[in-house]
Amino acid sequence: MTPEQAHAPAPERTGQHGQPGQPGRTAPLTLEEFGEHTGAILANLESVIDGKTEAATLALIVLIAEGHLLVEDVPGVGKTTLAKALATSVGCTVSRIQFTPDLLPSDVTGVSIYNQSDHAFEFKRGAVFANIVIADEINRASPKTQSALLECMEEGQVSVDGTTHPLEPPFIVVATQNPIEMEGTYALPEAQRDRFMARLSMGYPDAAAELSMLHHRETQSPLDRLTAVVDKTRLAELIATARAIYVSRAVESYVVSLVQATRTHPEFRLGASPRGTLHLVRAAKVLAALNGREFVVPDDVNQLVVPVLAHRIVATRRAAGDARGGGTQAIAEALRGIIAATPVPLTRSRSA
Repeated sequence: MTPEQAHAPAPERTGQHGQPGQPGRTAPLTLEEFGEHTGAILANLESVIDGKTEAATLALIVLIAEGHLLVEDVPGVGKTTLAKALATSVGCTVSRIQFTPDLLPSDVTGVSIYNQSDHAFEFKRGAVFANIVIADEINRASPKTQSALLECMEEGQVSVDGTTHPLEPPFIVVATQNPIEMEGTYALPEAQRDRFMARLSMGYPDAAAELSMLHHRETQSPLDRLTAVVDKTRLAELIATARAIYVSRAVESYVVSLVQATRTHPEFRLGASPRGTLHLVRAAKVLAALNGREFVVPDDVNQLVVPVLAHRIVATRRAAGDARGGGTQAIAEALRGIIAATPVPLTRSRSA
């Protein structure tokens, strides 16, 4: 253990949205136990998403880091299947919202209805009251309806008619969307994109994976065979294990340097937010635990910079127009340049 760690106060347990929780409620697992349970979830995901190990791993990271996941790609590549598989793998309450142009905010959050027998208003919960909410094709709904998720995703609560209704943790939104160039879609506002911990693109499967899909799905969907491999208590233990992963001051400074560089980059009109800094550290903790380490190294951070930060950034019109693939590709390339230009700190393990 380093001198810095020896004199450091014990980390305070926090709730899902950064609020202090009750210490001692959930004990962390050993890294071996952590690997066993996360391996079971990954196996579930990979059994229904052929050849998409990286996408499955990122979805698992977001789940354990208590973030929200945005899955973006063209129709038919398995976005909803991944979201359903993630929800099915965990024994929590699940709801699915099909976002359409006529969907109302009250359909998402709930509405107060006058009860004539009691002569009082009664709150009817909306679909958002679940542990895992699948927001399918979220950008097909109007911006007004999309905004109904803002408070839910950040504060874990719903406010209707002046009354606040808390959401039971863990609360995770797994949203899918088609590219905004597709017909009948609305771009997500910056404030909502910033609430997603990570964005991933499924991409088309390779020939071998697509051939395997034909054989495995001739008679039934692989989702029909899927069962929960962890319950809510075990998920809480996985979350507690990830929270306990150590992040040195040097790595924290490295993360801050990367994020601040996005705010002064000439190709970015809007850089990453402080929320992005927090999300990057939380995701890196989970990746370190998945790699069997009790501490975060710069490589953990570097692997997650693009999926965690890119969707929060707005490229300048010139950069988006000049880059091959448009703004998304331009942002990813610029972020890789920032990683290459930022000095990597020397880190030591807990036992050093």
